[in-house]
Amino acid sequence: MTGRTREEQLAETFVSLADTLVADYDVVELLHTLVQRCAEILGAADAGILLPDHGGNLEVIASTSERSRLISLLQLSSGEGPCVDAYETGKVVSVDDIAATSARWPRFATQAAGLGYHSMYAIPMRLRDQTIGSLNLFSDGAGPTDPQDAAAAKALADIATIGILHERAIREADVAREQLQHALNSRVIIEQAKGVIAHTDGVDMEEAFQRLRTRARNSGQLLSIVARDVVESASRH
Repeated sequence: MTGRTREEQLAETFVSLADTLVADYDVVELLHTLVQRCAEILGAADAGILLPDHGGNLEVIASTSERSRLISLLQLSSGEGPCVDAYETGKVVSVDDIAATSARWPRFATQAAGLGYHSMYAIPMRLRDQTIGSLNLFSDGAGPTDPQDAAAAKALADIATIGILHERAIREADVAREQLQHALNSRVIIEQAKGVIAHTDGVDMEEAFQRLRTRARNSGQLLSIVARDVVESASRH
């Protein structure tokens, strides 16, 4: 992207990322692309993204280098640092001089200095009242973050948030569709089993359903499984 203005690079990045937000896209690949573009466009030494796992524990999901991955992991293991604070507070954490943070984050300050980082900018990945992670920029030089870079970083964090929530919505919709189809399939087999019992026992459909439920309760099995056994047994005779 050399030779382009920051605005042109950002526009190209947004278009590129928007093109990936389709069914079956790889959210991890999206986030790795995003952190690489962040570092390139904003002139950061490195960038990374932290997201919580199913248990609510933060994990490094994407990083531009092993160095940035390591400092992120060190923050997670010690429970302190800008990345952690941005996620926990839902607010931007700007660190102009990491060396001056030893009182606030003693372990982080020492570890970051050892890895050559001197400033940081951590942006919460947030939608309304929900914070789902943090986008983190690392710099080898001290000093404040340029306001235009800060605005661009916020926009990139927003598109990362949209990408993650979009992927989750697709996954949850797929689960919901599978559950609905399973329910429909189960209902069909249950109706068939009711017909079998009504015919073999000489009872009406309501009584047949009660007998089917009783079998399921007595056997400790799902109603749909008992129904399938009834139908399959009848087909063998």
